[in-house]
Amino acid sequence: MTFKYNHPSHSKKVVSAVLAGMMALSVGGGAMAAGETETGSSQNAAVNSTAAPAGLFSDINTGYWAEKHVYKLAYQGILLGNNGLFRPGDAVTQQEAVTMAIRFMNMESQVNTTTAAALPTNMEVGNYFKPYVALALQLGLVDKTEEAAVDVSKASWGQKPATREWITKLLIRSLNKDAEAKAQNNQSTSFADNASISDSAKGYINLAVSLDLAKGLENNKFNPTGSVTRAQLATFFSRGESLTDTKYPNTATGYVTGLKDGQITLVVDGKAVNYAVNSSTPYFTKDSETRASASDVKLYTKVLIVGSAGSASYVEVVDAKPQVESVEGTFARSLSGNKIGLFVGENYETYSYDENTAFIDQNGKAIKLSDITADSTIEVQRETFSADKKTVLVQVKSGIVNKSDSGVISEVAASSKTIKLVNAAGAAEQYTYNDNLIIRYQNRILSAADLKAGSSVKYTVKDNVLQTIELAQGVEQSVRGTLVEIGGNQSTVMFKRDGGSLEAKLLIEKPEVIISGIQEASLNDLITDTNNGDKVELTLNSDDQVTRIQVIGRQMEPLNGATVVSYNSKTKLLTVLDANKKPYVFTLDDKTKMDYNASKPTLAGLESLLNDGRKLDLTYVGTRALTVKVIYKYEGTISSIDTSNRKISLLSGSQTITVPYTTAPAVEMYNKSNGGLSDLKIGDNVTITLGSNQDVVQKIALKTAAQFEIVGVETNGRVRVKSDLLSSQFYFDQAVLTSESGQTITTSQLIAGQLINVTFEGITPKAVQVVKRTLAEVTAVDGTSVTLKQFNGSAEKMSVSGPVKVLKAGSTLTSLTNLTVGDRVEMTKDTDNSTRFRVLTVMSKQFWSYDGVGNQILVKRETTTDTNYRFALGSNVFVHQGDNTLSVQSLRDNDNIVLYLLNNVVFEISKQ
Repeated sequence: MTFKYNHPSHSKKVVSAVLAGMMALSVGGGAMAAGETETGSSQNAAVNSTAAPAGLFSDINTGYWAEKHVYKLAYQGILLGNNGLFRPGDAVTQQEAVTMAIRFMNMESQVNTTTAAALPTNMEVGNYFKPYVALALQLGLVDKTEEAAVDVSKASWGQKPATREWITKLLIRSLNKDAEAKAQNNQSTSFADNASISDSAKGYINLAVSLDLAKGLENNKFNPTGSVTRAQLATFFSRGESLTDTKYPNTATGYVTGLKDGQITLVVDGKAVNYAVNSSTPYFTKDSETRASASDVKLYTKVLIVGSAGSASYVEVVDAKPQVESVEGTFARSLSGNKIGLFVGENYETYSYDENTAFIDQNGKAIKLSDITADSTIEVQRETFSADKKTVLVQVKSGIVNKSDSGVISEVAASSKTIKLVNAAGAAEQYTYNDNLIIRYQNRILSAADLKAGSSVKYTVKDNVLQTIELAQGVEQSVRGTLVEIGGNQSTVMFKRDGGSLEAKLLIEKPEVIISGIQEASLNDLITDTNNGDKVELTLNSDDQVTRIQVIGRQMEPLNGATVVSYNSKTKLLTVLDANKKPYVFTLDDKTKMDYNASKPTLAGLESLLNDGRKLDLTYVGTRALTVKVIYKYEGTISSIDTSNRKISLLSGSQTITVPYTTAPAVEMYNKSNGGLSDLKIGDNVTITLGSNQDVVQKIALKTAAQFEIVGVETNGRVRVKSDLLSSQFYFDQAVLTSESGQTITTSQLIAGQLINVTFEGITPKAVQVVKRTLAEVTAVDGTSVTLKQFNGSAEKMSVSGPVKVLKAGSTLTSLTNLTVGDRVEMTKDTDNSTRFRVLTVMSKQFWSYDGVGNQILVKRETTTDTNYRFALGSNVFVHQGDNTLSVQSLRDNDNIVLYLLNNVVFEISKQ
């Protein structure tokens, strides 16, 4: 058995995930322990042990986190059960662990069950396990001298729970690394509880750490005497298979060359093998612990199958990338000897084919070679997993198409007049269309704008151009018109279509109503009138019912600064004078929107305020009042503060409003208590709240904006944030929240780590905008643009206009040229809409260890007094060496690394 150093994706990622998961987790079947069960019930294993049945174990349900490993090991015969039970959370015993190791090494055939095994007197084990332990002693998996000193007064040697350091020895020896481990036994480990680790185990633990097999627990402790669950041990052996050259008789790894209903064809060592599959066959992928589906198995991908007699019991996709190469060229002709000739660039090349080669057209339908005409563009695909590189597919990429078919629309691109479909055979197609395209649904003629992705259609094509499309079912449509009436029971809507006559449509039970400036608008907010009703866009579903009404225009008139003359509560007649003393009489009704200084305005509450002299802002249609707002505040920018005459003027819209005050009003502003008039200046955006008589200023709220990073979102709606390391908390119940793209969101959709711009009215958040945050490396920069290479490898040149802020080394600079190629930056938009670049701090360190529990790394101290050696990692920290992406678990003791930090959080680690 050899340890595969030439497969880093396995040896580092798999094993560290295995033992890191096993060594870094506490006892029990919790969080990410892994699962396996050995054989036997303690003493009577020899009698009760049975191979795992088809249904596996009754205590392992579908979806169990270790289900994948249990399936594989059980069907390979490595894992046996006891009366149909798995017992994943039990502490694994030493005799169970040894038996698992023997089977993992595929050495069970060397177990001598014909003669009684002679074991040292202190190594008492169950009868079933005796020959396994005897072989383990012979192979050196267990050291006879070491075990002679074990205390077996409380439990027999076999029933003794396997400790973490004992398991480490067994695992290293199973990988044939015993001598290499012993060579390090004179070296201390880096764990804080090194003194508690047996001297004979230190070399094994050091080797396990250097191989990324073991990690410490909380506070950098190894906990050498802690126990290991059966689940944790089993997952190691399951994943560890990829680290050895061991072959299992019923396990095959190869490439998929055939997929039919009920069958997978696998090429294994150059030979094709057929495996039957059915609805109960478990599918998994290498990189996931959860079940996959049969559709995840693709042609020419690398797959592991456990099975016998031509039937697959377990299927795992080992490498999901199809092992094929493609060549595109111009078809010349077919040749004798099963060959085709084509021009690839300026070269003439020939390719062989056989009876298994598929020939298809550009729509994925099977064709004959004789159907391919000269000068057609074709693609030849060849497999790359054999020396023959057989041609597996020849596809026509372009040619004249005349056809009728059915399928599903996947995309409609109006700008290029193209439609993408998936045809009845499941192949993707794309065609152009022109103004002659006829689109029908039953007796209705539709437009291309009415086509939606997901619609089932029949279609005809001539000379590669769509001629007709017939929808199998209706699609959403939009119509525009003027609202005339909402039915009495709110089940119908009557409107006058633009350029047409009156029409009536049924409403769904709760149609969406969108009116600019009105949150959670309802049907009662709509204005219906034969001549002056709302201009609306109605969305109709496939049943011709209205699902959405959006107001796109209103003919209402405003009347600001009106003075109440009288109000009759019986007739609901309101008489007012405008600024020029012109009288108006309006009728209030149940649809009139009211606004006064109350969280939930009512008509009764409004009526009590409509006394002579009260100032109002109104909107109306004819004599009907649509909105009535009792003026209790003014919003605008300060144009003057006259402290001598006690007056404040502000520009609100196009008018200047001057309001007196008797005593200096309270000034409310974010981040400052006990504000006063001296804190205000000309041009400040404010809200002035009036006294109950509307005659004097009562309070002034300054409108400001600030940027924060979200620390956490609590279930009660409270959001914890920080800014420049100062923490705050807010409720956003009175604020409008929007995402990066401007879509309305809720508080529960905010995520820790996001940046947000918060607009305050005084101390009350009124608007919250999620800020796009780009972390990247500067690869080029000039006075007007910067090229950024993001962590995913994509690079983009960005033009930057308007104000710029570059926060670098404690200074705020105002030019892009202050950025340097190689700088790591966070690019955001600041609250004043300026583009902000925060340059990350750079530190060169030596790696020590990774704390997975706290998501931190520890680096070597530069001096004994150095306290800056522990760093928090960002949620998506980018770890790499050159262009190769790494995991933080792959870093080793003494690796030279460069850290890039923002607010003392590491967002990038570059291994040197």
